Amino acid sequence: MLARTQVTLTPEQHRRARARAAEQGMSLAEYLRNLVEADLRGANRRVDITAVFDLGESGGSDVALRKDDYLGEAVATE
Repeated sequence: MLARTQVTLTPEQHRRARARAAEQGMSLAEYLRNLVEADLRGANRRVDITAVFDLGESGGSDVALRKDDYLGEAVATE
């Protein structure tokens, strides 16, 4: 059994949501239910932030240490 819920959208949100639902061949209600379900499925996911560490190799670049020197040199040559 479904629970009836009232949601207030701006006219622009309503227009765009109805258009998106129509593109997908579904009613606005089904579209909104799908959005809620997708959000709820993803709510329990934990992102491992360590996944972004060590993604690439700098090749021994020292830009992070000497950025001020490099900027100063670039400005001085102009």
